[in-house]
Amino acid sequence: MESKREKFVRLAEKRMNNILKGIELMGNLSNSNNYDYTQEDLNKILKTLRSAIADLEHIYNASSGTKKFKL
Repeated sequence: MESKREKFVRLAEKRMNNILKGIELMGNLSNSNNYDYTQEDLNKILKTLRSAIADLEHIYNASSGTKKFKL
């Protein structure tokens, strides 16, 4: 039977590889011989990626119990 750790590693590796492949594919859109985009388009893409990473960090930090409020 697969442990929680083994399951996490298996899924994290698979999902990270999918994310990295997706980022690589987004990078392929930078070829101006095939695509037309503006700096505004690029800024939106990068802002969205940064926001998603910040959200992910927040989720992991919140679930670790490191942030607590007490009066």
